[in-house]
Amino acid sequence: MQKYVAEFIGTFMLVFAGTGAVVLAKGDPLTIGLAFGLAITIMAYAFGNVSGGNFNPAVSLAMLINNRLSLTEFVGYVISQFLGAIAASAIIKTLVGDLGLATNQLGQTDFPKISAGTAFWVEVLITFIFILVILMVTSDRLGNANLAPLAIGLALAFLIIVALNLTGGSLNPARSFGPALMAGGSALSHYWVYLLAPLVGGALAAFVGRWFGSEA
Repeated sequence: MQKYVAEFIGTFMLVFAGTGAVVLAKGDPLTIGLAFGLAITIMAYAFGNVSGGNFNPAVSLAMLINNRLSLTEFVGYVISQFLGAIAASAIIKTLVGDLGLATNQLGQTDFPKISAGTAFWVEVLITFIFILVILMVTSDRLGNANLAPLAIGLALAFLIIVALNLTGGSLNPARSFGPALMAGGSALSHYWVYLLAPLVGGALAAFVGRWFGSEA
């Protein structure tokens, strides 16, 4: 049970800090990227030895494919991650309302400037890169356990900064679901991109990581 609670808390922190930087602090791309990146770094150091610090269904899928998680653990992790994201977004919505701001702007991911097809491959690409980094730096043979959370956080921050004006830089089905559920609108109708694309990217990263020897 501890590992599922850890995944809930870690995902909660990721969404709360990241989307809070968007709608409460009204940060620029650097601030927003660092908010997400530092949140996942802190949570990985705090709970990495409890649950492995996935905080992302796409990461958990890659871990399942490469036999780092059992099917039972995978299901439990994904449920915990979605619940954490929903809880964080519900609190953000309450705080936004208390400030008198629009409660349909909750840091949700969307792609108003590009097509769904472009958004899909952008999310596949950035998620692939991100999860490949995770698999390599957490590899028993090739990784570095002490520096892995820092590398993961920096990778997430930079990828979000790059993709922010394209897709919002999700890389995480749970991160996108919480805000979309609370805000509704096109973010919710476009959610299929943020569900499927990161899972495709994560699966591809699992196989490429294995090819590089991450699971040897």
